[in-house]
Amino acid sequence: MATAQELMRAQFARLAALDPQLPDTHHLPADGEPIVARTPDGASAAGLVVRNTNPPGSAQSLWQAGEVFELFPILGEQPQAGMDALLRTWRGWLMAHAAPGPNSSCVVVWPSRDVAVTRALLDHGFLPLSCLAVRPPGPATDTKLSGTVKVRRAGPADLDAVVELTLAELEYAAQVGTSTYRPDAPRLKRTAAHVRLHSSDPVWLAEQDGTPVAVAECGWVDTAKSPSGYRLRPGTWAYVNCVSVQEKLRGTGVGQQLMTLAHNEFARAGVVGSFLYYNPPNPLSSVFWPRQGYRPLWTMWEVRPATALR
Repeated sequence: MATAQELMRAQFARLAALDPQLPDTHHLPADGEPIVARTPDGASAAGLVVRNTNPPGSAQSLWQAGEVFELFPILGEQPQAGMDALLRTWRGWLMAHAAPGPNSSCVVVWPSRDVAVTRALLDHGFLPLSCLAVRPPGPATDTKLSGTVKVRRAGPADLDAVVELTLAELEYAAQVGTSTYRPDAPRLKRTAAHVRLHSSDPVWLAEQDGTPVAVAECGWVDTAKSPSGYRLRPGTWAYVNCVSVQEKLRGTGVGQQLMTLAHNEFARAGVVGSFLYYNPPNPLSSVFWPRQGYRPLWTMWEVRPATALR
């Protein structure tokens, strides 16, 4: 029976060959609950399960379930059979060790290019509802719009406009991904926007005849200090948190003009690259972001509620 270290070495070599943009090291949580499985031919698979809670009133509750069970798989050289065996074992573990409620989920975050695991995840009820996408550093092709649309940096006085636009994005995203428009969403969005507008994080507004019609909320992330930094190559990255365009102006180039300005600023800052999260089922973002040069690096597979894991 292969040891966890042997499985990790084999898995790392296989994934590194699939996608050179993946980080050079594996991340495993220190507080995970170990599970072990066997494939039909006797090969080993292992994983760690981490349980997190997102109480009402927390920012995470807008895009995650209240109770999240995340699996960190260690599959070695048999990705499909190993994942299938591990998910079967995980279901048994959930029934024996947890009592997931209706506001719960099972999550597996896995390199997007490793399609060998896809069949196993689909068979067990998972959906690819979100992905972390990356763009290499470099300026964007300039986009000029005719008419009266102008882009500028937002400041504290623009709080109401930023909140209104980001809430519109949340309302749309809640229909097609992992986000949930909860009753306290306006308060949570206002608090987050207030912090961002009083920091060094760049926020841009597009205005038409002086009226805000689109926003791009961005920021800077040092992977050494970020909880999700282990999924990226080391260094300082630009992060695109939210881009929202008024419904009547979607498809007119306003979003592209915002991101042209943002990407040029990112290039001047000398970042390793830029990243964001988008929902593959979203008919707008799944088209828009690849056109801006982003491609999936990690896919977030999810089952809600956790008891729906097959």
